[in-house]
This record gives sequence, structure tokens and C-alpha cells, in this order.
Amino acid sequence: MAQKSASCRECHEEIFRAWEGTDHALANRPLDPARHGAAFAVAVEIVDGGARFTLGSRNGRPTMTEKRTDGTRREHAPDFILGAKPLWQPLVAAPGGRWQPTDMAFDVKRGEWFNVFGAENRQPGEWGHWTGRGMNWNSMCAPCHMTGYRKNYDPATDSYRSSWVEHGVGCIQCHGAMPDEHRLLPKNATRPAGAPMPAPFFGDRTKWIQVCASCHARGEPLTGDFQPGYLYADHYRLVLPVDPHTYYPDGQQRDEDFTWTSFRLSRMGGHGGVTCFDCHDPHTTKTFLPIDQNQLCLQCHATPGRLQPNGARAAPIDPLAHSHHKEGSTGNSCVACHMPTTNYMQRAPRHDHGFLIPDPLLNRELGIPDACSRCHTDKPVEWSIEAAEKWYGDRMSTRQRRRTRAIVAAQAGRPEAVEALLSVWPTEEVAVWRATMLELLVGAANDARVATIARAALRDADSLVRSAAVRVVGRSSDAPAVLTPLLSDPVRSVRLDAAWALSRELPADSAARRELDAYLALGVDQPGGLALLAQDLANRGQLSEAEAHLTKAIEWDANSPGLRQTLGLVLASAGKMDAAAAQLARAADLAPHDGELAQSAGLAFAEIGRTADAERYLRLAVARVPSLHRAWYNLGLLLAQQRRTLDAIEALNAAEKAAPAIADYPHALATVLLQTGDRRGAQAAAARALAIDPSRDDTRQLLRLVSQP
Repeated sequence: MAQKSASCRECHEEIFRAWEGTDHALANRPLDPARHGAAFAVAVEIVDGGARFTLGSRNGRPTMTEKRTDGTRREHAPDFILGAKPLWQPLVAAPGGRWQPTDMAFDVKRGEWFNVFGAENRQPGEWGHWTGRGMNWNSMCAPCHMTGYRKNYDPATDSYRSSWVEHGVGCIQCHGAMPDEHRLLPKNATRPAGAPMPAPFFGDRTKWIQVCASCHARGEPLTGDFQPGYLYADHYRLVLPVDPHTYYPDGQQRDEDFTWTSFRLSRMGGHGGVTCFDCHDPHTTKTFLPIDQNQLCLQCHATPGRLQPNGARAAPIDPLAHSHHKEGSTGNSCVACHMPTTNYMQRAPRHDHGFLIPDPLLNRELGIPDACSRCHTDKPVEWSIEAAEKWYGDRMSTRQRRRTRAIVAAQAGRPEAVEALLSVWPTEEVAVWRATMLELLVGAANDARVATIARAALRDADSLVRSAAVRVVGRSSDAPAVLTPLLSDPVRSVRLDAAWALSRELPADSAARRELDAYLALGVDQPGGLALLAQDLANRGQLSEAEAHLTKAIEWDANSPGLRQTLGLVLASAGKMDAAAAQLARAADLAPHDGELAQSAGLAFAEIGRTADAERYLRLAVARVPSLHRAWYNLGLLLAQQRRTLDAIEALNAAEKAAPAIADYPHALATVLLQTGDRRGAQAAAARALAIDPSRDDTRQLLRLVSQP
């Protein structure tokens, strides 16, 4: 049996004492009435964000009686406490071997209860309610709050038999289980010079920080079996700043992203070779030096600049000259400007680890927060822009700014996005940003320039870049021949991405198929995992099985637009177009700002001849996203089919205005104008289309037709 942290104390007393009161040590613990009971006595009733509990006790143990909006009452007796500072949550048992953290948490500093969801007022039955799967401890919390944790989910009974070595993040969670000979060493024995350390990763900084990343990152588990000394990318897939709801386009944290991705996006962590342990003591979790007077940052950035692991020197910085703020002020603090905090769970501030340049111009252009405006709340953003330009001039025209604009264009689906991304690609040195750009270029996989860089990136030294390249190349007709070698990539995440792209061709008994199946089985306790499994089944033509899994996933999370969209696509593949249109419409209704989903619903209704519903959802699409040129185009075609030529012309004009480089739009406009008898307008539109794409024979014929006297 693996040893618990207390067994390390005899020989490592000083380290044990440094660790035992930390957030790591207290990350999860049994509820102790003597220690935690006072929190349950601060009030008789706690109410916040729609939640309402009566606090009490039974047989000497605290209880929480939940009072629901339908008038029912449920008494819970918490077993464990999740988290330590700045807040902790009671964990209560639920059927099927589950534990659930209540939405009411205790603020340790203020001594009061509050709702971690704020004013969201989540309701029972919703995936994200504290009793739902989205807040299930076994799946969502325990892997990073326990030592030696195993989920042990049984899909046949939809239950857990979770196990662990000890509560909290203990010694073996980071150091691995020590061999017997280590425990038999005399107390305080020294290791002979040159002798290897007992665990394979000791002394290797790059492997040390993989251990930190296993919890301090937003990533998708691939195995459920990460051990100290393993490579992060063999066991997790890192979430990249592709979705604007997850990260801001410049890489700033937005949703609850933790720190590892931000750190790898930074020049320090992504290119300079800096690691967590340059700043943080892993046992106390505190910084080695105070942040006051910029002591922590100046350990590297004081003149002449520390030599970095990559051979370069950190830029020497004089804080007063650099910041243009008074000594001791917030504006003279490196951390305040380059590591701003965001509150998560309402009261848990976390520093951004991207070390980005505050850029108020991007705030004005794109709504991206900047540290200047966060601090100077009494000033307009133009004031901050003027100050930055006065102090730094051309230095504000950075790679960060150009990259951010390109990413925003790609996320918005604008026609200039490909050119913008390709323009910054050659100078991008940070691997995670290169991977992000490739992810955003997947939709342009047929562009010869994109295909060229993606195929070259299949040989990149960084596994994240190789994985992203696989997703681009997977769209090509020769994907099986090109990607088959990647099934033997040394890194599991790349192998899995290649296997996903080639799922249809994988032999049932192949190593790649077995590895992919094991990964897919890992997440079937959550609706997202069931959806992945369903997509794989659909890719292999098993549509009825895919439909069944997606139906169950929607039972678990009825308000997910993504699940209903996926089910709609599967139903469409099965020829069930009425049902497909209904699911796509429901998906669009659940995502009130998503124009693409509304367009998909409109096209599905058009296919089954429900033109009124088709028009309604296409108009909804362009109302939500006026720049959604393809929706304008499809709306124009639909209206033209109904002989509503004036409305069709209006829609097609809007499509061309939104995307003037796409020949389809003026070509369609020319056709409709010709039907109205406007030969001159049709001639001009056809000429514009031919100027965009001189190879179009249909446009050339149309132009000849309208040019005849």
C-alpha cells in the first residue's frame, strides 16, 4: 500500500512542517466538528444566489437543510471539506458513491457564507447545479484535491467506487511512491555524490513542472493515471485559447483557466525556459522572495538580467523608469501590471501568469481588459492609450497586438483571418501560440498555404503543435497516408488526435484503436464524454448507437446547445431530417448569441421545405451576428427561390458587403438582378465576381449573357 505523508515526517520534519498547513495539504479533508463546527454556527439560515440552507447539527455533527424553491426540504450531513483558503465547501454524499460540493461556501477571512455561483440561481436538475454532474466531486474535483485518487466509474450502474490514498495533496502525489530502499535509509542519511535520486524526475525541472501542470492547468484527462515523472501531454490535452469565452484573444485568463496554459503562452514560460520553481517554493507554496519592491521579479530582471535556460538573458528593467509610476505605488508593481488578478468562485482571486503587456488600445478596439484601465477606473480608456503612447511609443506596436488582432478575426470568422494569421506565423516563437493559430486555421485547411505549414508542423518539436497540425491535415483527402505515421508518435495526445482523424480506418484490434477506446471510455460519466464517444461511433457509421449515447447525454444536460447540435448532425446523417431540424433549432434557442447555430437550424428547415422556419432562423442568425456573410447568402437564395427578389437582393448585398472577397455572393446577386430585368446591375455584379475569381466559367457565361444587347 502506498505510504501516506505522515510516514515521511520522521526523516523530513522541516519539509513536513512547511507543507502541513498549506492549501495543498488541506485541499480535501474529513469534516472535523471541533475544527469546522464554528462555521456552521455563524447563522441559523444562509441565503444567497437563490440557494437557501438552514444550519444545524445532529448527533454532534453539522447539518445543512436545503430549502428548495418547490417547497421541499432535504437534510445533508457533510462528510468532507473541499478547499482551504480563501474559501471551503462542504461535501455531501449522494447516491451512486458520489460526493457533491454545496454551492454555499464559507469565506474563511470574512467568516461568512456565500454562493460560489453568485446570482446565477442554478436550479435542481441542471447540469451545473450543485447536485448535478457538473459539480460532481468524483469527476470534477477529487483528481486534484486527493492523493492517489482513482475515479472507478461503472457505466453499467452509473455509479462510482472511488478510492484514494489520503486526503489533500500529499507527498506521493508530487514525489511518487518511494521504493523500499528509500524508507530503509538511516534517518537524515545523505545521498552519495553522483548517486541517482530515487524518483525518475528529481533534478529535471521540465519534469517537475509537469507535476504542477497536472492540476494547475485547464486540460482534458486522457488516461486518469498520471504519475510523477510522466509527461503531461501523455495524460492530458491542454485547452488552448481558441474559444473567446475561455481566454481573451490576447491570452489573458477569462474563464476558470488556472495558470499552466497562461504560463506556457508567455515568453518566459513558453520560450525563456522559466519554470514554476523559479518563483514558488513547492512545499510552502509561497514565493521565494516577496513581491514588495518587485523583489521577486528583479531576481531575474535586475541589470544585467539573469541568464535564462535557453541561453538568452532576461531583459534588465529599472522599475521606476519602466513604469513611470512612483516607487511603492500599484503602478510601479510588476505583478499588478503584468499579472492582474481575476476573481473565480466570487471570492478567489488568481493572478494571470501570461505576463502580458497591458494594452489599452486593444481594450478600446476589442474590449480586452488591460491593467491600466483596471487601476485607473476614474479615467476613460483614451487617457490610458495616450499615456501608453507617450511613454512607450512604437514599442506598443508589439507582436502581441498583431497576434491578438489576427486571432479575433479568426474567432469571428472574418475573411481576412487567414491572411492575418499567416502574417504572424513566421515570427511566432511560442509553441502554444503556434498550436492555437493552427487550431484556428482548421477551417481553412484547403488553403495551400495553410496545408503547407500544417504538414511541416507535423514534425514540430512540440507535441501541442503536432496535435494541432494533425487536426488541420485531417481535413485533407490524403489524410490516411499522411497521418498514419503519427499513430506511432512518442506522445499519447498526438497519437490520439491522429487516431481520431483516422477512426474510420482503424482496425478493431490495432493498438491505436485500443488506445482511442480507452480514452473515450474515461469520460463517459459526463455528457461531454458521451458526446465524444457518440461522435466516434457516428464517424464509423454506427448512427443508432451514437444517437442513443447523445440522447442519454441530453438527459444529463438538457440545456447544452452543443449536445443538441451534435445530435442534430447525427440525425441528419441518418436521414432523420425533421428530428435533426428540431434539435438544431433547440440548440440555437439555447445559445441566444450564436449565429452559426441559428444558421444551421435555418438550413435544416430549408432542406425539409419548412421555408417559414428556415427564414426565421436565418434572419435570427444575421440579427445575432450581422457579419455572418454565409447566413446572409443563404437567406438571399431562400428568398430568391420564393420570388421575393427585392428582399433577396437586400440579403445578397449584405453578404457581399460583409465578405467582399467571396465570388459566390456577387454571382448570386447578378443572377437575381437579371431576373428583375436590371441588366446593368447584373453586369456590374457579375464583373465583380469574375474579378474575384477569374476561373469561374459560370460567371463568365452569365456576364456574356447580360452584356448582349
